[in-house]
Amino acid sequence: MLALYFLMAQIALIGGITLLEKRLNPGPLDWIRNIQAWLVSFFAGMLFLVFVPDWTGGALIDAKKLPLWAGFLIFLFVRDGVEYAFHYAQHRVPFLWRMHSLHHSDPEMCALTTNRHFWGDQFFKSFTIWPLSFMIIEPTQMVLVSYAAISLYNYFIHANLKVNFGRFSWVLNSPAYHRRHHSKLPEHFDSNFAALFPVFDVVFGTYRRPDGWPPTGQATAPRSLRELLSWPHFEGRVDEVEAEAPATTTATA
Repeated sequence: MLALYFLMAQIALIGGITLLEKRLNPGPLDWIRNIQAWLVSFFAGMLFLVFVPDWTGGALIDAKKLPLWAGFLIFLFVRDGVEYAFHYAQHRVPFLWRMHSLHHSDPEMCALTTNRHFWGDQFFKSFTIWPLSFMIIEPTQMVLVSYAAISLYNYFIHANLKVNFGRFSWVLNSPAYHRRHHSKLPEHFDSNFAALFPVFDVVFGTYRRPDGWPPTGQATAPRSLRELLSWPHFEGRVDEVEAEAPATTTATA
């Protein structure tokens, strides 16, 4: 029942933000691919919940022994930290990037981009950063519910809404802050990886104050459900073709 409520909250929030986006910044959206990616990831996530066991080996901190607010804040900070680490790795490790590049392939970042992820991302997280966070702190059911509610903020940071926290951009993520991360301009690459708290970017030297409203997207994007489902393979084939293109052109000339 909680999963159903969460899904309804997602749909309502996405709908509301999308209407606001269309009113303030009208333009074409790759909404079909975004919704397809969302549905595929949703059902893949349901399968992972069934077949991938939760970590049961104990934790350094037991949230049941803490006040709810303390357990929630610790879990929130820990989970945001491991998400930062995984996100950074996605931009450094080639096979992780081939999956993650689907998220960056949206030609116009918007609230719907939030769920534009390759289904395999959840698989790797299920065996890496998610168990790691549970090794650090074992959350209560209420802590997990609270975290799920806070995670809805991700729809706002992906929104095509020109909101910039300016000199306080290091405190909390915003649409302008995260858009710089999705920018297709080379001078903006490898910056602003944080999910919620830019303090991780500040500590690890990847913080950049947002400047302007750059274009988003990349050279390739899925053109069909088949390409979306096999995105790392398709993206890899495109890379190979582009790498061979100069040699072919020279030989032809």
